[in-house]
Amino acid sequence: MNVVTRLASELRLMMRRPERLQFAALCYRKTGDKTGIEVLLITSRGTGRWVIPKGWPMNGKLAHAVAEREAYEEAGVKGKAEVKPLGTYSYMKGLDSGFEIPCKVQVHALKVSGFANNYKEKGQREMAWFSCAEAAARVVEPGLKELILGFENRGTQDSAESA
Repeated sequence: MNVVTRLASELRLMMRRPERLQFAALCYRKTGDKTGIEVLLITSRGTGRWVIPKGWPMNGKLAHAVAEREAYEEAGVKGKAEVKPLGTYSYMKGLDSGFEIPCKVQVHALKVSGFANNYKEKGQREMAWFSCAEAAARVVEPGLKELILGFENRGTQDSAESA
């Protein structure tokens, strides 16, 4: 590697901004036949692509509580998020200014127990339930696809344990 290439590489690293942290909820429910699970996807307000509820850290709130709050505000979801995260994924968040910033999203499973009639972003997004395979096919972020597909095993494990 020549000096110019090495300097260019080091300059790119120095200019790179650290990832901003967000917290998300992977909202799920048992399927009608109780043999598997479905996950809830919502559309983003800006691009209309399929995503999961997520948001920025909130003062005084733990990560799983932020995930619960975002699920409620964005989709009207009631339920409890697990304290232990499922995992993380990264993506580039587009800003209104046209710039993009790198974000790391910590995802918490949230078992849906109900829905609110009124919530902050009602009417601003579409929502739909999908099998894990279909949800993974609809989301864009590769890391989120992997988390959803890995989560699919939970439905069959839970069913086997309750049998």
